[in-house]
Amino acid sequence: MPQPSPIVLQPPAALQHSLLRLGHNIRTARLRRNWRLEDLAARMGVSRFTVADVEKGKPGTSAAAYLGALWALGLLEQLTPVADPDHDSVGKTLEAAQAPQVARRAERLDDNF
Repeated sequence: MPQPSPIVLQPPAALQHSLLRLGHNIRTARLRRNWRLEDLAARMGVSRFTVADVEKGKPGTSAAAYLGALWALGLLEQLTPVADPDHDSVGKTLEAAQAPQVARRAERLDDNF
């Protein structure tokens, strides 16, 4: 059996906090719908133990389980803005720095209309 990765064994504090918050939010949404763990699990097609792990924010739980819970709760569309390239200021800065500064002259005239 492969060893769990370090990010699962010792996740950075920010990651652990985000997982705990996501799990709490999923639990709150489930309870507001008056669903039992088993109800959400049936809608997701997983065991109630997987749902419990999602709600606890366990780092070893698959991303598909977290996304499946959001889907079953009708909340998946809230993920659309996550990692939106238009909001990636660092990536945009790096891309602009690597862009050619001068346009190259064409090798030959392209007159194929």
